[in-house]
Amino acid sequence: MLQRGDKMIIGNDFEFGFLLVIFALLGIILVGTLLDTLHLQKLHPRLIGATIGVLVGFAIIEAVPMLT
Repeated sequence: MLQRGDKMIIGNDFEFGFLLVIFALLGIILVGTLLDTLHLQKLHPRLIGATIGVLVGFAIIEAVPMLT
């Protein structure tokens, strides 16, 4: 169990991949819905959303250890 002040560490490739998949799904849902609402279907909203989600997820995973 984590105590106050403990840090969670991504220890293996499975956890890293799992987080990137989660961010990709969030990107599909959020960015895809936004682009669909703006009637920009010609830009493939799901593919753009997944790409943005993975890039944001990777940036967050890489930036958080530097902030702590």
